[in-house]
Amino acid sequence: MSAPVKSLYWEVFPSMATQRVYCTPVLWAGRLYVLGGCSENGLPLDSAEVLDLESQRWCELPSLPTARAGASAVVVGDQLMVMGGMDAQQSPLASVEVYHPDEGKWERKTGLGQPSMGITTLEKDGKVYALGGMGADTTPQASVRLYEPTKDQWLPLTSMPTPRYGAFSLLHGNKIYVLGGRQGKLPVTAFEAFDLEMKSWTRYPCIPSRRAFSSSLKQRKRQIFMICHLCAGVWLKATRSCRMREKRADFVAGCLGGWVIAAGGLGNQPSPLASVERYNQLKRRWEPVAPLPSPRCSCASIQTPNMLFLIGGVSQGPSNAVEALCLKETV
Repeated sequence: MSAPVKSLYWEVFPSMATQRVYCTPVLWAGRLYVLGGCSENGLPLDSAEVLDLESQRWCELPSLPTARAGASAVVVGDQLMVMGGMDAQQSPLASVEVYHPDEGKWERKTGLGQPSMGITTLEKDGKVYALGGMGADTTPQASVRLYEPTKDQWLPLTSMPTPRYGAFSLLHGNKIYVLGGRQGKLPVTAFEAFDLEMKSWTRYPCIPSRRAFSSSLKQRKRQIFMICHLCAGVWLKATRSCRMREKRADFVAGCLGGWVIAAGGLGNQPSPLASVERYNQLKRRWEPVAPLPSPRCSCASIQTPNMLFLIGGVSQGPSNAVEALCLKETV
């Protein structure tokens, strides 16, 4: 039997009611939730809306109790939890709120204990892990906090070896891997893992090049693309032929059909890029993909196994565009 032929195409969804950048997207039960963000005048938004992916219809949700941009969000059981971010004074927030879709309302929960933005959040076994962040004095935080919904309580865990905010993280097995991020204006190269059973941290070799808010991603089962093999703990530095076709920052990265995707962002020109490329591991080179319908940078992103969503971001100003790069397999 012949292998399926894979192809990529763009699907354009109805635009959001509100133009926004630095919003927080969540995919949950066939719906795309978009929370907060920044408006055209730079102020945080309290608006929230949800797109039913099947009917492709947007529905406005009750306003967030706290307007926020750059927040973190995670699904816990039958609730949507949002925390941290920035307020109108560009100060970090400590507030935590959950949305009950069955009741159509928000509820305030116990706060983080200290204001934080750029938090990394993950859910496992009905509990929420919140790692790092930036405090009110712009100091990077090393704190690791565990939230227990049944008790509405945050518990401190062993701090990260390296304080940081805006880091990339992933859950693999019984470990949380954290890499990159920022300490003020300085990018972080540290790569560390937290063992959920031992409650201890392991340091891995640092990222070869400094990068903050990096577009890193989990690829296959045991690799992080930039590229580090988790077993050997060795970074495989890309050769010149592995470099992207275009220099870009503030772009979206994902993984579809075994290809690593880089979409949009900012290049050497003042206007955002429309170009999209994919990395072919067999040929060890980047290849062009159909361009982004709405050229943007600083998009929020989220993905399923077959779709990479780009949400909002910046075009000439904040955007309300929602588009997804989709994987199609035919035999």
